[in-house]
Amino acid sequence: MADRPRAERRPTTARTRPKAKPRRRSPLLIAGRTMACATSLAVLGTCGFTWYAYTSLTNGLTTSSALSEIQKGAPPHLDNSVNLLLIGLDSRKDMNGNDLPGEFVQDELHAGSSSDVGGYNTNTLMVMHIPANGGQVTALSIPRDDWVQTVNADGKMHKIKEAYGIAKAAFEAKNASKGLSKADMERQSRDAGRKATLATVQSFLGIPIDHFAEVNLKGFYDIAQAVGPVQVCLKNATKDPAMAGQGSGADFTKGINTLNASQALSFVRQRHNLAGGDFDRTHRQQAFISSVIAKLKGDGVIGDLGKMQKLFGVVKQDVVIDDQWNVLDFAQQAPNLSGGHVEANTLPVAQLSKINGQDVNIVDPAQIKRIVQQLTGHDPTPAENPVAGGSAPSPAPASPSTAPSPSPDPVAKLTGTVDVTNTSTVPHAADTESKALAALGLTEGHTAQGPHQSRTTVTYGAGEKDAAEQVAARYGVTATPSTSVRAGHIQLTLGTGFTPPDAPAGPAPAAPPAASGGTSAPAADPAAGLPMQGNAVKMGGIPCVD
Repeated sequence: MADRPRAERRPTTARTRPKAKPRRRSPLLIAGRTMACATSLAVLGTCGFTWYAYTSLTNGLTTSSALSEIQKGAPPHLDNSVNLLLIGLDSRKDMNGNDLPGEFVQDELHAGSSSDVGGYNTNTLMVMHIPANGGQVTALSIPRDDWVQTVNADGKMHKIKEAYGIAKAAFEAKNASKGLSKADMERQSRDAGRKATLATVQSFLGIPIDHFAEVNLKGFYDIAQAVGPVQVCLKNATKDPAMAGQGSGADFTKGINTLNASQALSFVRQRHNLAGGDFDRTHRQQAFISSVIAKLKGDGVIGDLGKMQKLFGVVKQDVVIDDQWNVLDFAQQAPNLSGGHVEANTLPVAQLSKINGQDVNIVDPAQIKRIVQQLTGHDPTPAENPVAGGSAPSPAPASPSTAPSPSPDPVAKLTGTVDVTNTSTVPHAADTESKALAALGLTEGHTAQGPHQSRTTVTYGAGEKDAAEQVAARYGVTATPSTSVRAGHIQLTLGTGFTPPDAPAGPAPAAPPAASGGTSAPAADPAAGLPMQGNAVKMGGIPCVD
């Protein structure tokens, strides 16, 4: 008998016993475990990225406590939406107050040859309202020359861009003898400027500011350089030569232009040789942000740790954010910022004027608040919106309850007595305006009905120049001194063309009817029917602008 194969001679043991047929697992169990693993990986990946972003962004980044100091007087929050204020500071100095190299300022920034040019004006102020539950993000630009009452500065009427510099200079004068180092003085005085800007914007718009980010000219240049060439689109060719500190150095063709960092700064700063001047510049700033977002998405930077690292490194050098900004929270509320769901509008200006030789934008504060509140879903107070039942009454005498209420912020009260004469056809306008001005701190004087006068005028007696200028700003006119007005008094005469500054807004436009077949119509543009300064800029691509 032949030998059996070696494998057959091996004794049967537990080790060599044939394996049992594997038990079939439930498809539902496999699917459940797969989903759990995928979910876990997604959570770990997301948390890892946001943790990296949070630590990378905050370690070494300049933060400011200015926001926490003005939140006590802020309008209330109605939900978990976020209002983010972007501040573009027209400063040619570094974080420590040192001058930037003259050649760099002149040749690369095209911003003159001196670091003292521009001072500390906030030439860009843009609020981004990010809804709590997703949806379209609303960006609102505030024209830099809007004539408003400053808060935490000197409480007087100024261009809104000047609040920062006024408060900064006041802090420096008050603390000059305290022996602060140059860097400490710069840091603390800039915080005073930020606080004034935040409080003024908050009071002007009537909504709370939750976060802010500030960047100066050098910061913009560095960020544009890190992002790489950015494409923009222009409706017309344009030039703006840089000469003796004037002009931005812009030289662009019609259509798509690919910009380096220096050209990008020229693009967002140009205001000469543009039909809309400053307003066109504001639209360009909105369009550039859209182009940057499109560039970051197209290059795969958003969500890529390695690619984000370089950008974060640049951000640390030049950007200041509030010390309450939690990237983990913000990441949950801002997914639509890069998803093409952002519309940018510019808040309206009532008229262009000159005050003390300066070109200013006269605005209607009550109208601005109504627009902002409608776009952000922030319910106005009864004093700000007396309309009940969804329809607006025709102009009628306002009761004290419908007069503008004093700002909750620590605004300096006006002093003096105002006498009001009405020559218009608006009934009881003298009494109405007298009460409205009393709400701002003035003393009610005599009211009367007078013979027709074509223009509204404001005249004042000795000692009331500042208060008279603020009264005049409410009506878009210039205050003039008069020997016929008693000392301590202001005379307001309402002309035949007078329109109440606080007249309620008209009814909201009706919603479009549902489409046939039972399908609902597309969501209406939230800014539709609202007065704005120029057309909206749709972000999410490369929009064409003037």
